[in-house]
Amino acid sequence: MNRLKQILSPHDLKKLPIEDLPEIAQEIRQTIIDVLAINGGHLASNLGIVELTLALHYVFDSPDDKLIFDVSHQSYPHKLLTGRQDLFPKIRQYKGLCGFANPKESIHDHFYAGHAGTALSLALGVAKNRDLTKRGDYILPILGDASLTCGVTLEALNNIPKDLQRFIVVLNDNNMSISRNVGAMTKILSRLLNNPTANHVYHEIESMLARIGPTVAKQGLKIKESIKNLVSTTAPFFEQFGLSYVGPIDGHDIGKLISTLQDLRHFSTQPTLLHVLTVKGKGMETATQNPISWHGCKPFDKITEKFLSTAAPQPTFPQIFGNHILKIAEKDPSLVAVTPAMPAGSCLEAFMEKFPERCLDVGIAESHSVTFCGGIAYGKKMKVVSSVYATFLQRAFDNLFQDVCLQELPVVFAVDRAGISGPDGSTHHGIYDIAFLNAMPNMVICQPRNGQILRELLESAFSWGRPTAIRYPNMATDDSTENLQKRELGTAEIVAEGKEIAIIALGSMNQVAMRVREILQENGLSPTIIDPIFVKPLDSELLYRVLSDHKVVVTMEEHSLQGGLGMIINSFLMSNGLNHLQVINFGIPDTYVEQGSHKELMQQLGLDAESIAKRLLKEFSPKNIYEENEAGQLS
Repeated sequence: MNRLKQILSPHDLKKLPIEDLPEIAQEIRQTIIDVLAINGGHLASNLGIVELTLALHYVFDSPDDKLIFDVSHQSYPHKLLTGRQDLFPKIRQYKGLCGFANPKESIHDHFYAGHAGTALSLALGVAKNRDLTKRGDYILPILGDASLTCGVTLEALNNIPKDLQRFIVVLNDNNMSISRNVGAMTKILSRLLNNPTANHVYHEIESMLARIGPTVAKQGLKIKESIKNLVSTTAPFFEQFGLSYVGPIDGHDIGKLISTLQDLRHFSTQPTLLHVLTVKGKGMETATQNPISWHGCKPFDKITEKFLSTAAPQPTFPQIFGNHILKIAEKDPSLVAVTPAMPAGSCLEAFMEKFPERCLDVGIAESHSVTFCGGIAYGKKMKVVSSVYATFLQRAFDNLFQDVCLQELPVVFAVDRAGISGPDGSTHHGIYDIAFLNAMPNMVICQPRNGQILRELLESAFSWGRPTAIRYPNMATDDSTENLQKRELGTAEIVAEGKEIAIIALGSMNQVAMRVREILQENGLSPTIIDPIFVKPLDSELLYRVLSDHKVVVTMEEHSLQGGLGMIINSFLMSNGLNHLQVINFGIPDTYVEQGSHKELMQQLGLDAESIAKRLLKEFSPKNIYEENEAGQLS
């Protein structure tokens, strides 16, 4: 494996004869397998797009020609071909390569992309920019077939100018997104894109033209497509959106891909959709047979192709949610859960298998999923749970406001992956949801510190009769077997009694707060620890009573300081005349956080117990606290 190492840029790739490219493809696959066996990451989608990526870089001139990946979790081969091989072993690691496209890494990446459905809109905008500035580059949005079930893509399809030139939409069709594609659009597209009669005629025409000779062959592409349009239902479908349809072609036949792309480059007087058929997980049989499990894989043994054991002694918050919501559904036939394409990640697969009519995957359609939940909750006879990652809920902000909160519908939002998302990086951290949820009148926001409280909140939420967000991270947690207690709306808990310093720690930050308390106690301080549980509404009575008797208040959260718990507590203090308190807010500063392990990122942000304790000891030594008691103010 040394041919790949000679390719430091797409320019080097173009020097190779086409017959050498299958060997390069194999090296790319092996490199991805070798690295992801250690790091984990998006495996199946990247193995499936290797030949297509090679062909695109072989024919077009990146970065002048713009390759714009949808989601971009399938951009690993692209990274390997654009000067990032030396950094590839640290993909998705702290200070390493991002697992998605990242313009700060390379001039060959044009946009941050971690959410589906954006590539076509971005590409149309870039094409408009190009035309207004009189440039001649090609624009190539690269879509997965699941992108065509995403509302943003459909909006962009409706806006394609019919006279747009040098614009080629590449549809990478592997019949998958993260989980199986769902919905009527998927069935329609499957019928259209895989019409056997049309495809047979297409290949017969192609063979006939190849035998005619070079003179006619120059016009072969136009002739093939014109004839195919007569027998295919596919081409007219895309033509309604201003696109000329070409394909489907084998996405693993490099020669065929290059030949077709060269034709399209030459005949680029109208926008075109190139339909490419690929196999998710190509080159690794286990991944091909199990593309869902191997979409975002854990570290694994390359020989046995089995995941390495990462079993935690404790369950994760999502696992507790999935198990308990199923138990509630077994007892209560009025419970319905909805997820936008994340049944596996949100641990809803068992619920979906047992009650398919009440656990619904609506595909990559976050806005629709929230409004759909509002419709199900209409009349308030059904109990509706919207299971959605915090980062994806951002996409449905208006739907949340217009179709749930304004209607006063008691939908419960199970906000998964709330907090630092670790290796997925800046596009996936769930650190902004409190800020926009808090803006909604009558909204309930709460976060459990352990599995017991998560189950109690799930049991209690529908009794509150209000839109409710229960946010939780993807991490292991305590899950006691104590009897469940009903949670009253807006009630906090004092986790540990102390004096002088009150630490208000949200969710899993309570574990950090207890460790901080141990360190402070070793140095003569004994803070009170408060778990607010509810961010909105706050337990005003408890907070006022406790804080009135303290000198310092500290807030701790795994969320942006802008609009988070700290700002909410600060507002509470000012509104209630608690001006004697000195305040320190610990949270995520006003910056974007890159990828890394949870531990590394928390240390970088100064949110680990040792960093917090060090700051507090510097600010509030026992001497200073006691001097304040006598003087009436902090020294």
